[in-house]
Amino acid sequence: MTKKVKAKKTQRQDPACMTLGIDLGGTKILAAVVDQQGRILGTAKRRTHPEQGVDEVIARIAKTAQEAVANAHLDMTAIQAAGIGAPGVADHNTGVLEFAPNLPDWTNIPLGTRLEQMLGVPVLVENDVNAGTYGEATAGVAHDFGSVVGIFPGTGIGGGIVLDGKLWRGARNAAAEIGHMVVMIDGPQCGCGRRGCIEALASRTAIERDIAGEIRGGRSSLVTTLIDIEREPITSGVLARALEENDPVITDVVGRAAYHLGVFTASLVNALDPQCIVYGGGLIEACGDFMLPIIRTNTYRHLIRPVHPDALPILEAALGDNAVVIGSALLASACAQAEGV
Repeated sequence: MTKKVKAKKTQRQDPACMTLGIDLGGTKILAAVVDQQGRILGTAKRRTHPEQGVDEVIARIAKTAQEAVANAHLDMTAIQAAGIGAPGVADHNTGVLEFAPNLPDWTNIPLGTRLEQMLGVPVLVENDVNAGTYGEATAGVAHDFGSVVGIFPGTGIGGGIVLDGKLWRGARNAAAEIGHMVVMIDGPQCGCGRRGCIEALASRTAIERDIAGEIRGGRSSLVTTLIDIEREPITSGVLARALEENDPVITDVVGRAAYHLGVFTASLVNALDPQCIVYGGGLIEACGDFMLPIIRTNTYRHLIRPVHPDALPILEAALGDNAVVIGSALLASACAQAEGV
């Protein structure tokens, strides 16, 4: 957390101080005022519009944050710090967003410093999935566990790791890039350019690719009556509807993706031995009832040391769209308290 802008001394001594959490996405900005228990007191949302440039997006972030404070019937004097989860590699020590693949031209942006100047409080910059995992581990479905691995399949596959109650960022702020762990040598090509990443086998993008391939190969599917697969994406909602109808193509492809996720999850457990696994993200929200039993079965089957499911729960995330704002806020609060802000 950068510290050029300090909160007032009276704020540092006020146990009722609130924290701002911000979720910066490629399409939307969500901000929330969060208390020390992770409860949301006020929110605000607006479109990101990254095509308008970095300066305009940062201004929109600040406006959204200020609006969330107003909607909580507070002013900035009640805010001790702010945290922002961003889709990319972030250096929490400097507040620099080093790279954001879904935000054009966002390379080495001093996001923390610029927001501090606009908001007047210290700002912590964190990877969004790290923040979401921390949110689930502290105020969500995994709040009873000290060591948690978060896995979030969507367009890609993001991850987060909390060990002994602390977010694990790694030596270069690049820990938990689990989507790019290779699980199939010479497998399908991933968006990163390599082959066989779990993201290339089990993300919604990979599922969409495989469904289209099956249909073009001659198999019939309900999907073709729901959308034009040549022009429209196969969304998680479409997948969920087809699964409800027991569509054979969708059950085969999504079931295979869930199998890969289960084997992959077992490898993570073998390496880290966490107390709990949390699965979240849009794909799980839509299709978790179908996918999670397959993921669980194949995780437990491939563990090097047998573990009873009660001793290693694989849970569905509970905070939904609020996971990142809650996690970002609680990370910023913990950092501010550690620094005596």
